[in-house]
Amino acid sequence: MIIVLYLLCACLKISAQDNWTLKECIDYGLKNNRNNTIFANEKLAAHAKAKEALADYLPRIGLTTTLDNNLKLQQTIIPAGIFSQNDIRVSLSKQYSSNATAQVDQVIYDQALLTGIKASKYNRRQAELNEAQSKETIIYNISTAYFQIFVYQQQLELLQFNKNTYATQIEIYSLQVKQGTILQKDMDKVKVDYNNTTTQIRVAESNLALAGNQLKYEMGYPISAPILVTTYTETSTPNLNIQDSTKAFLVSSRIDYRLSELNIKVLEIQEARIKAEALPKLSGYFRYGAVGFGDNLKESYREFSPFSAVGLKLSIPIFDFFKRNAQSRQAQIQRINAVENLKLAEGRYEVEYENNRTKLLQAQANVENDKRNVELAESVLRVTDLQFQKGITNLTDWLNTQNSLKEAQNSYLSSLYNYYIARIDLEKAAGTLTTFYNSL
Repeated sequence: MIIVLYLLCACLKISAQDNWTLKECIDYGLKNNRNNTIFANEKLAAHAKAKEALADYLPRIGLTTTLDNNLKLQQTIIPAGIFSQNDIRVSLSKQYSSNATAQVDQVIYDQALLTGIKASKYNRRQAELNEAQSKETIIYNISTAYFQIFVYQQQLELLQFNKNTYATQIEIYSLQVKQGTILQKDMDKVKVDYNNTTTQIRVAESNLALAGNQLKYEMGYPISAPILVTTYTETSTPNLNIQDSTKAFLVSSRIDYRLSELNIKVLEIQEARIKAEALPKLSGYFRYGAVGFGDNLKESYREFSPFSAVGLKLSIPIFDFFKRNAQSRQAQIQRINAVENLKLAEGRYEVEYENNRTKLLQAQANVENDKRNVELAESVLRVTDLQFQKGITNLTDWLNTQNSLKEAQNSYLSSLYNYYIARIDLEKAAGTLTTFYNSL
């Protein structure tokens, strides 16, 4: 009894499992796609880079210790007349000498470092935009894979409808062949179309499985785990209304355009930083240490003589054989080219948006027209089928009508997929993929 109840609960749980909608697939993908980890890490790296730039302007503390074994001591000469009538050669050290020094360095003024710190906020903003762009890519890839599955589901339904039509006709023909009213070759013609449709169904099922695996990959979903996508019905068709034609296209809505703008800002700072390298640099330092000497190693650590110093360091670049000028010129050219590329991209984005909008309008018209053709072909087939049963028309006419229906179905499926792709391409061109996702 317990086993029966357990199996019953399991069956109820499976039957109660909801199919995945497009929004649910995107929700899962935004949380589990591996690209999220990569771009989140890049965001952390941008913050670390900002700290690195700031650290160059903060105090630096260093500790240095040395131990020298002076195998041959350096000698110096005390000129004659100071302590003796002759020159005196003396060594001002012993065989072993030890030294320990701690020093604090602080940059007081360095315009190049100050300029570099300004670039940190742009680097962080770039990382944020890259992360947002990654999310848009996930939305786009999941949507296209989902729409592919959606179309394959409809293709299978239409093929199954055609297969049932052929099967019904074969049943009727089988009786007529037994009665001797028609020839075997007439029934074989229908069987050929029946077998072709069966093969098309197997191909469509294979394509549906491949599209399902692609969807899992884009979602970050386990490939081996099953996933059920919402089956096609008139009410489950995604609501993909075309944008208001009066709505102006804003090129700034595209993340890649904003990334290019930020890149120009970074290049401007890079150019300014190179120029700032020609300015004087001022830093201060404080040094404290101790030194010990001895004829043996132990003695050199027995007694230390402390010393300390505080001072300023001023560095003034004078001439570097035009190296800095060449670097500045390169940075200037890069910035100018980036500005020109941005202008080119702005025009390209506008053309891309208008072209995708035109494609979407045409795709919508094609879907509506092809759908009417399918309905008309189905109506003609019903009439032809009735006439054929009454003997008013022949088999060739019936097969031609059936083939016309299949052509109309194929054209409708192609138009439907093109419509979905044109719709998501328009959102991508407009930079509104996130808005599209939120509206689902």
